[in-house]
Amino acid sequence: MIELFSYSFVQLALIAALILAGIHSYLGFHVVSRGVIFVDISLAQAAAFGAVVAVYLGFDPHSLLAYLISLTSTMLGAAIISVSRTKDDRIPQEAFIGVVYAGFTTFTILLLSGRPEGMDELEHMLAGSLLTIQVNDLVVTAILYGLIGAFHWFFRQRFFTLSENRQYAIEHGWSVRLWDFLFYAMFGLVVTSSVHIAGVLLVFSLLVIPPVIALLYTRRKGWRLFWGWTIAFLGSLLGIMVSIGFNLPAGPSIIAVLVVMLVLSALIRPLVKSAN
Repeated sequence: MIELFSYSFVQLALIAALILAGIHSYLGFHVVSRGVIFVDISLAQAAAFGAVVAVYLGFDPHSLLAYLISLTSTMLGAAIISVSRTKDDRIPQEAFIGVVYAGFTTFTILLLSGRPEGMDELEHMLAGSLLTIQVNDLVVTAILYGLIGAFHWFFRQRFFTLSENRQYAIEHGWSVRLWDFLFYAMFGLVVTSSVHIAGVLLVFSLLVIPPVIALLYTRRKGWRLFWGWTIAFLGSLLGIMVSIGFNLPAGPSIIAVLVVMLVLSALIRPLVKSAN
């Protein structure tokens, strides 16, 4: 099986998976800390809906126009979510996030229902196709994620404070809704690009599972980020190996590995605590 890694398409898939793991496990830290677990799959579904609209209008799914339509749909979802947090605790933000997901999913299914190849397109959106990624797509994605990562690093204090101590930001007069929109807008940029490469389900899994596993063992920010990245990288590598070895789709294989890692981590955690 090792010799299969000499093929360029496998190497590109592995690089893509590692790039996705890096940015998504970091953003997942913020998602879990903010308690908006399903924001990722909601925005991923918004991106998928935009991609379907582009195809429905006759655009090449890999064209710039199709990407911009998908991005516009994602930004609409980001705008709704960024202003959905209210002071009235009777209406949790997760309720609005769920409505965003349900709405975009419903309209996606309705658009695809009238197309003969609709089910194949739906499967592609959910599972992605890492093994068919092209060099140009990989380079553009890496540059985009690098710029977003640099922006987050420059304003890291703002983003971490809003994720971990939102009340402090409110008390000190920060423009919380503006910073929330910036976070979700950049989040949407990442998700839009990732959905085209990896599909909705892998995007969700990379955003949530690694940070959750890390949180099982430590609450320290630095270690949570370190272990989140490590788990995402390892899960992506093992998932690609499973995919190649058993001739399975890459995205679902990575998800399966991450789920197994989560289950094992949850089972081992009581033993680790008792040993300490």
